[in-house]
Parts: sequence; C-alpha cells; structure tokens
Amino acid sequence: MTIDDHSLPNKTDPVANLAAIREEINLALVEAGKPADSVAIVAVSKQHDVERILPALEAGHRIFGENRVQEAQAKWPDLISRFSDTELRLIGPLQTNKAKEAVALFDVIESLDRPKLAAALAKEIKKQEKTPALFVQVNIGEEDQKSGIAPSAVQAFVDDCRDEYGLSIEGLMCIPPADADPAPHFALMAKLAKSCGLHSLSMGMSGDYTIAAQLGATHVRIGSAIFGQRPPK
Repeated sequence: MTIDDHSLPNKTDPVANLAAIREEINLALVEAGKPADSVAIVAVSKQHDVERILPALEAGHRIFGENRVQEAQAKWPDLISRFSDTELRLIGPLQTNKAKEAVALFDVIESLDRPKLAAALAKEIKKQEKTPALFVQVNIGEEDQKSGIAPSAVQAFVDDCRDEYGLSIEGLMCIPPADADPAPHFALMAKLAKSCGLHSLSMGMSGDYTIAAQLGATHVRIGSAIFGQRPPK
C-alpha cells in the first residue's frame, strides 16, 4: 500500500516525504526478497518551481523527472550548475523538433516511442557527442490515447534502435492503465525487459510504486507524494 496525501509526514515538506517513501519502498523490497535501496526514486518536479525543488536537492536527493523540455530549460540549468551531480530525466512525450534541446539538457530520455524520434535522437547524439541514457516507452495497456510501443513490438523496436540507428537502449518505461490492476502490467514489463536483455525498468508512480518495486522496477517516478499537488497552470 502506498502513501496517500493524508498520511504524508508533512504535505509541505518534500524532504520528510522522500524519507517516508524511501522507507516504505525498502520495506516492500525486503518483503519481496529484494535488496533494500535497489530502486531509485525519480522525484517528478514538473510544474513545481525552484523554491519547491531546492529543499530536496539540499538534502541530497539527485534524481528528478520533468515532462516538458521547455519547462526544464527554464529552471534546471542554474540548479544543475549548483548541484552538478544531478540526474535529470525526461519522462514526458518528446517532439522530434525538440530532440536537440533534449539531448543537450537531459541525462536520461525515457520516452523513446517511435522510429522518427529514434532517428532524430541518433542524429543529435552524434552531432553533440553526448549520450543520454535511453528508455523505450511501452504502451503496456495498448491504450489508444497513449504513446508507446505495443508489447508485441518491443523486441523488434529495440533491435531497430540498436541496429539501424546505433542507439544504446538502457531500459523500458510504462504507464499502466489508470483503472486497472497495475501488477500484471508490471510483471509483463519485467518479462519484456528480460527478453530484450535490459536491466532497467522505469515504472510505478505515486499510487503504485511499492507494487512496481516488488515486481522489478529499478526506477519509480513519484511526484505528488513528494511535492504535494501541483499548482494550477
């Protein structure tokens, strides 16, 4: 069971929330016979300003996720100059015309979901001589409204990324259907990763991160349980 807004140690304290979430994940890992601290927390800071993010950075947290290139460009370069060991991950959809900016700014791009984007990233990686880690986004529930590679096509797409575009793929990412039990989807993701020879899995969010941790996630993406509700746009 994951932490909800009412059981957070302090809705206004991201540092306390991170500590509570870490403890909960470690308990879930031990229960599943997995080593503690084997799952990284990606603190999803989208729509939160620098003042909200700073306490987590100052407390030592270093892995953050953003959904949009433009928003990340506005707030992260200065923060990264101050906290140079920060790992910034793009977890939202990426337009091909933003590939240049994404490769320049992000350490990890989790939303590789189509051949055209693979080609654009390959071009920029070669040009910039910078190699962000790449995750293939899987449409694990095969939902029409979501981006991602269908589960049955993941192996072929990963092979094409490697062979045709010369990309090094580190892992897979997914967002399960909102109204479904996430466990079967997470279990399928673990099988897909194993079949592709991949060891990294980004899955699980504020409502299901302990389940994801127990079923093979290496990274969980948590926003509201750390930072509270996002401010209105």
